[in-house]
Amino acid sequence: MIACPVCRAPGTESFQTVETRRYRRCETCAATFLVPDQHPTLEEAVAHYGHHRNEVGDPAYRRFLSRLAVPLCQVLAPGASGLDYGCGPGPALADMLEAAGHRMAIYDPIFAPHQEVLETRYDFVTCTEVAEHFYRPADEFDRIGRLLTPGGWFAVMTQFQTDDSQFSRWHYRRDPTHVVFYRADTLREVARQRGWTCLIAGRDVALMQVPVNQSPT
Repeated sequence: MIACPVCRAPGTESFQTVETRRYRRCETCAATFLVPDQHPTLEEAVAHYGHHRNEVGDPAYRRFLSRLAVPLCQVLAPGASGLDYGCGPGPALADMLEAAGHRMAIYDPIFAPHQEVLETRYDFVTCTEVAEHFYRPADEFDRIGRLLTPGGWFAVMTQFQTDDSQFSRWHYRRDPTHVVFYRADTLREVARQRGWTCLIAGRDVALMQVPVNQSPT
């Protein structure tokens, strides 16, 4: 029995095996995930990340990130404080949100391991192209919830899985560091379990809000 790493439900079933990689599907939140004993090692993941070319000033990359930045800025108060969680080697999103007038901190366990930024709370936390790398997503989402002020926003961008028939050929699956895949309903379940609201704000983008009367756990 393998529990779901996203919602912790015990009911998961075999989904597909692609080139020896074994994937399971959660019956509760509809997440698809690689079985844990096939996760890449930290060394393998870091070596793969070295091939990414996400530069802060790259116009195409900034246009891509604007799919999250634009709807997020529409719900934020002026001068909000934020944390880019999993910023990677080129924290372009933090740069964009600072340019929009918000105060930003960055964290990444590999590229910006600033533990001190995890000791405060923020009006919003962003995760762009990060959640698919989480080995223990439920634990990460709980941690992010503790970083948010009441009424705070958690903004996620990850490519949603929609077509099971294309899964084996899907470019997103072929990245060896992508170990969990979400549907819009998966993120709605993540929010529901924590008492948050969830707005699917565009293609592959979810904005979740902590209730204003919810105390941090």
